[in-house]
Amino acid sequence: MSLRRGITFAMGSVLLGSAAQLGMRWSMTHLPSPDAWLSAPLDKLALAVVFAAILAYALSMLCWLAALRDLPLGRAYSLLSISYALVYLLAASLPFFNETFSLSKTLGVALVMLGVITINTRPVSAPELRSAS
Repeated sequence: MSLRRGITFAMGSVLLGSAAQLGMRWSMTHLPSPDAWLSAPLDKLALAVVFAAILAYALSMLCWLAALRDLPLGRAYSLLSISYALVYLLAASLPFFNETFSLSKTLGVALVMLGVITINTRPVSAPELRSAS
């Protein structure tokens, strides 16, 4: 088992999934509502971003499947929570998303990250190694 390879693929899944979420959010604010799709012109860039985000989701799933080969499910699944923090931080930091930081959201994200750190800093036990292989 390659723990490092599993973590690398899990983080690839996190990054691709987060990019897909942000891309979908951006493109949905630049496309007309679904009931106006037939009558209103579609923004070609926003449509391209939708398709890129769908591709990113597909690649994210492939990374996730590769990560599951090398990581125990409990550890791998906890790493996906990093995407909550990443999406929140980027959406609130980048001006074109019009999202804001708040104390409660930031505290929630900090608690999620503390959980990820807690789960993933303990040594891998023998039963986890057997179940991942």
